[in-house]
Amino acid sequence: MAMFDAIRWTTRGLISSTCRPTVIGLENVPADGAFIVAPNHLSFLDSVIVQALMPRPVAFFAKAEYFTTGGVKGKAMKSFFEAVGSIPVERGEQAASVQALKTLLDLLEAGKGIGIYPEGTRSRDGILYRGRTGVGWLALTTGAPVIPVGLIGTENLQPAGSNAVKPQHFTVKVGEPLYFDKTGPDHSLPARRQVTDRIMDAIAELSGQQRSTSYNQSKSA
Repeated sequence: MAMFDAIRWTTRGLISSTCRPTVIGLENVPADGAFIVAPNHLSFLDSVIVQALMPRPVAFFAKAEYFTTGGVKGKAMKSFFEAVGSIPVERGEQAASVQALKTLLDLLEAGKGIGIYPEGTRSRDGILYRGRTGVGWLALTTGAPVIPVGLIGTENLQPAGSNAVKPQHFTVKVGEPLYFDKTGPDHSLPARRQVTDRIMDAIAELSGQQRSTSYNQSKSA
């Protein structure tokens, strides 16, 4: 925990001093108990931003290769992602994704905060895509409040296809918690879909993005 706090405070200070972000609504994050952060996704840096700026720790998925890349850079990435509680997952592997959701479930049942991007992968054109129902499954299974987050301008920090980070002003809007009845894992797909759509509506209101009724696909899909 000490390592997490040190990295979080250092990253928060770096972000605040170089980008001077506008952050609205942090009071909407519960002071205790489990919660689910559900942001839109525009940049590789979104998870880092949310983890640094939220008042409580938030665990996100991270691509497995961030933990397995060799060399000095790879070791640095692994140390960072482990320190902030990121969860390695093989993208595109259904079995691995299911296991990752179960890992998030364990964290929620322990009263912790987790983050999940309903769109799945980041939007390369700025459009807000249809939400995948993993977030709905977590909300209904646990009854944990969902905190919608609208990220605005983070795509300018590291444009798609670029390895360079350019400090830019951006905005983080944290919405009011959304509460859903706790049903446990035995709930219908339509119920999960309805919850997910409501979460996406809240994200859209915060981010102001144009929306698509289609799912976003990774570049390699």
